[in-house]
Amino acid sequence: MAFDGITVCALAEELQQALAGGKINKITQTEGDELYLTVKPQGPEKPVRVVLSASASLPMVYLTEQNKQGPLEAPAFCMLLRKHLQGGRILSVIQPDFERILRFAVEGTDEMGDRRVHTLIIELMGKYSNIILINEENIVVDSIRRVSSSMSSVREVLPGRPYFVPSQDKVIPVDVERIDLQSTIRGKGLPLFKAIYTSYRGLSPIIAQELCHRAGIDADKSAIALSDPEFDRLYEEFHALGSMIRERSFHPVIARIDGEPQEYAACPLTLYERTPGASLHEYGSMSLLIEDYYREKALINRIRERSTDLKHLIATSLERDRKKLSLQEQQLKDTDKRDRYRLYGELLQAYGYQAEPKAKSLTVEDYHTGEPVTIPLDPQLNAQENAKRYFDRYQKLKRTLEALTEQTARVRLDIAHLESMEQALSIARTEADLKDLREELALTGYVGKLKQNDKKNRERKEKSSPLHYRTIDDFGGKGPYDLYVGKNNLQNDYLTFKLANGGDWWFHTKTIHGSHVILRSAGQEPDAIPDHVYELAASLAAYYSQGKAQNLVEVDYVRRKEVKKPAGAHPGYVVYYTNYSMSVRPDLSELTLIND
Repeated sequence: MAFDGITVCALAEELQQALAGGKINKITQTEGDELYLTVKPQGPEKPVRVVLSASASLPMVYLTEQNKQGPLEAPAFCMLLRKHLQGGRILSVIQPDFERILRFAVEGTDEMGDRRVHTLIIELMGKYSNIILINEENIVVDSIRRVSSSMSSVREVLPGRPYFVPSQDKVIPVDVERIDLQSTIRGKGLPLFKAIYTSYRGLSPIIAQELCHRAGIDADKSAIALSDPEFDRLYEEFHALGSMIRERSFHPVIARIDGEPQEYAACPLTLYERTPGASLHEYGSMSLLIEDYYREKALINRIRERSTDLKHLIATSLERDRKKLSLQEQQLKDTDKRDRYRLYGELLQAYGYQAEPKAKSLTVEDYHTGEPVTIPLDPQLNAQENAKRYFDRYQKLKRTLEALTEQTARVRLDIAHLESMEQALSIARTEADLKDLREELALTGYVGKLKQNDKKNRERKEKSSPLHYRTIDDFGGKGPYDLYVGKNNLQNDYLTFKLANGGDWWFHTKTIHGSHVILRSAGQEPDAIPDHVYELAASLAAYYSQGKAQNLVEVDYVRRKEVKKPAGAHPGYVVYYTNYSMSVRPDLSELTLIND
């Protein structure tokens, strides 16, 4: 989600309130394209920091309480800003013409002691992002990223050049008249949401989709095909959005799916309300939202990068074991001949005297069925020697069958275990989760054993915790009920055999891989727990399984005391012999994730 005009508008309002009248105490260039300004507001409030990043991949501005150290020797642009802005007073923070631009007007003094106003501009425009300092005559003093004519034919950003913003042929989405909206939108043969965000300045694709959703219109419907009633509903939502912008009544929100941030906006994102696994989290400030969103995104990206080796190891091991199982199953199929060889040997012992010398076959009656049986013979051997040869083949295939039956069972368990780890890796969210998976791979011999120092370091560091959910409904005072989900096999063992009591309820998807889910009974008898609570727990187990995308998933559930772990079994592997089952839809809508 890139910064759009509404986000910048919300930030401008927030920064104006927090920084106007404040004095810039410190300027640090923490990265090649990032600045930290420390501002002492008017009054007794403590200093605040504002981050300005012109990163081509992640431009942003937000207030923060965090500090970040810069290099020992400040870059030239940072020294220039200190000369003109440090000690100056911020007069205003504005967003010009609903652009993705913020202008910080700062009043200071020059070498002669005369008052001068410089403007620090940050342009939040993807790969064209920049931080530019201009003087009172609107001339560029310098920029964090200089842009010459060879780099851009539209605009140079160089010291001594006039500053201007390339014009956009887009309309500001405030106080738009119905007839103007109609002529603008309906004149484009594009999907409706695309016609909206390509026509109006500062609107992102997600905001355009939100407008369509609120109006009850398919966002992919052609703008040309819009009916009059649909257009009337769209205009009402467009007018409401314009009023929100004009009145600065923003409601920052992050939409998360399975706890992972997907989108954010300065207004509610109702299109996520019915999305499976989605949750909406409101924020009191745009800065807090942006800081949380990009920190979480960075963490998730880092986890994905660091899990690459685990993915490769698990995928390689799975491929090897599946090939091994395929070969073993083919060998098992070959052992089906063993009973035929035994029959040939028995019949030759009984009727071998009928065989002619040097005969290549002998046809006799099977005394079990009465049917004729033709037995191939080695003409170089007599009947008894041929019988012995068939008995030897039978014994060899019998031994092979016994060995392969044991081996294939072991390989199937290994494959099931690796598939369960593959499922666990898909829901890993923290470094501790990855450490659990690495430890499990070490315990099961897929990687080298953990060194003693590694074990000690692991004990000192953060432990991986199961997911904790709670029912939203309290079920007439009987609840709310707590439910726990294991994110990997080590957590599954912990949940089932350490956290859960014998009277708690244990849930797991039938025949497919998934997490162990524990429903805490709170000391209640089974009949006292509402049926719907069991359904919610089963839906949770279905959601954290390989059947997450299915409409219905069958889930087994049983009292925890009925669940046993065989000696020497892989982590997460359990057995149970009596259970209930139900088919449910994977769903989290009636549960709240608790951050313990």
